[in-house]
Amino acid sequence: MPARQPDSALHVTSRGAARAMRRPGVVGHLESSALAEVRMTRSGLPASAPVDAWCESAALVNIDELIVMGDGLVRRRDPLATLEQLDHAVDARHGRRGTATLRMALPQIRANSDSARETLLRLAVTRAGFPEPAVNALLRDQMGRVIAHGDLVWPEFRVVLEYEGRHHAEDGRQFAIDIRRLDRIAEAHYRVIRVDRMLMAAHADLVRTIARALTAAGWRPE
Repeated sequence: MPARQPDSALHVTSRGAARAMRRPGVVGHLESSALAEVRMTRSGLPASAPVDAWCESAALVNIDELIVMGDGLVRRRDPLATLEQLDHAVDARHGRRGTATLRMALPQIRANSDSARETLLRLAVTRAGFPEPAVNALLRDQMGRVIAHGDLVWPEFRVVLEYEGRHHAEDGRQFAIDIRRLDRIAEAHYRVIRVDRMLMAAHADLVRTIARALTAAGWRPE
């Protein structure tokens, strides 16, 4: 979910009711029993299943937030859904509010992401006109042995984008792991571009840095 909360109201979905709930501080929704899947939260409350919640959020968030949420559902570790399930859910909501936004977001969702910032970096890169990088692709040394995963990778150019979140520096153990990992990647002759929040915000600098690395590896803009 986006850090920016769309509103402070509690959204309540009613199934099989004649009308949506109307209460102060509550936004009511209606859902057919054929579409909605209900799961119990750890606190014992009934809630929309993750894919349904993603669909229901389409009228409340912007398209990039919807893509981030979608990537989070089909993430690399412990995914909550598959791309096929997202596609099926969008088809099932034909003609409903937010469906057009879902259809625009769906082709831009990729499996295997690890974080929201990773997704936003991928979107910035592709929208800047660069080839689409592989998400959390395997990196190999000169002997073909797997040495690491790269956040965003152009294997043919041996260029890797690594997003460095704040926890990478604040967690001493993680910092040490990152140093050894980046050393192995560099030894395998990959060009590693480390991206933090400041470089993400300086879009022109980010684009120039990527362009120089890819051009040096033989890439030419179409």
